[in-house]
Amino acid sequence: MNSKELRLIEELKIRQGDTWRVLKIMSEFVEGFDALSSVGPAITFFGSSRLTEEDHYYRMAYRTAFILGSLGFHIVTGGGPGIMEAANRGGKDAGALSVGLNIQIPTEQVPNPYQNLSLNFNYFFVRKVMLLRYSTAYLIFPGGFGTLDELFEALTLIQTNKSPPFPIILFGYDYWSKLVDFMRETMISYRTISDSDLNLISLCNTPEEVVELVLDEMKRLYDRLKEEEGYSQMLSRLEVILNRGGVMI
Repeated sequence: MNSKELRLIEELKIRQGDTWRVLKIMSEFVEGFDALSSVGPAITFFGSSRLTEEDHYYRMAYRTAFILGSLGFHIVTGGGPGIMEAANRGGKDAGALSVGLNIQIPTEQVPNPYQNLSLNFNYFFVRKVMLLRYSTAYLIFPGGFGTLDELFEALTLIQTNKSPPFPIILFGYDYWSKLVDFMRETMISYRTISDSDLNLISLCNTPEEVVELVLDEMKRLYDRLKEEEGYSQMLSRLEVILNRGGVMI
């Protein structure tokens, strides 16, 4: 074969590989949407996979998920150890649906054992869609690059009106306050974000603060859905949660 023919064969191989990759991506979306269609209202927890059960934030994640799960929220995580394990564990112990959206990465190879609905993904971006699609609030505990990635993607989607607004809650003053200060003192001063963009973030330091904030937001969501849609399954579930939380509706 001459060089032109060899190059053509290589191009065909690449194109065929891309075609199968697209089909694989589509199958992950279909499987995820199908499996998660009945999930919600759900709270999605993010945070480091490296924190152990002796860590303060592990214990706080467990307690927060337990309280929210007891109210009737479904608990969703990335399915790994650390904060994700704590949240799945708290939700499962509370009798809630505890969902893990797992992905294979070097430092997070084994799904935690506290999931009663477990899905596996090969593609980060498909998993991100699933973490966002069925969540009514993001609860972000101390974490690394992956946690920051999820935080800023959610902020970007809401800021650009690609996603309806929903609560983004940073848990832990000690960990997050300097990041918030950077946004306020540097990003706003350079006009790379607006003052109002900081309103997209809430900062909490106890499970009770989180629960109060989430219930307030769910009351607003309930009122909006009731006005726009009338009766729906989501509205019915929100009503149960708000009644358990002592919120007048």
